[in-house]
Amino acid sequence: MKTSPRVAIHYKRPPDRLRIYDQRIVHEEEDVIVTLSHPIESEVTMRHEGDIMLEKGSLALWFTFPDVWHDIGRFHRADQAFTGLYANILTPPIVDGPIWHTTDLFLDVWQTPEGTTFLLDEDEFADAKAKELIDQETAARAWEEGQTILADAAHGVWPPHCVHEWTLERALAVLGDDL
Repeated sequence: MKTSPRVAIHYKRPPDRLRIYDQRIVHEEEDVIVTLSHPIESEVTMRHEGDIMLEKGSLALWFTFPDVWHDIGRFHRADQAFTGLYANILTPPIVDGPIWHTTDLFLDVWQTPEGTTFLLDEDEFADAKAKELIDQETAARAWEEGQTILADAAHGVWPPHCVHEWTLERALAVLGDDL
């Protein structure tokens, strides 16, 4: 049986938090790399307005785009029900083979399964700017990215088509027993 390639995503959150996410590469093209997370181990349930986004046992299918200031996660509950799309505003990833590096810029976007889109964590973003955890130029670029996503979603051009084409079911079928 062929083993799918893995990637170690070094995800920095200023000032000094670093997490490394080990994920399976499901699909790779020039303009997008699709990866699948391991089931979430955290006991903390992530919610938006009372609705579950992620819980213990959840899976997320991630879409990473070269030179883009956000990635997109297709979030699913432990029972694999789709809960929505989550975009991290971050520095464009540096992809060095199986090791990637990126920095979280504190803002996030959430889109419900019905298509309603929200900017999240504005308070964390303001606090990070006030504490100078990110410089003003980077902060301005992060804010612009969040606003662009909101505008594109309102016009029906965000997320990109590949996010709808690559469902969890399709990714699991590609990986087969290689989870």
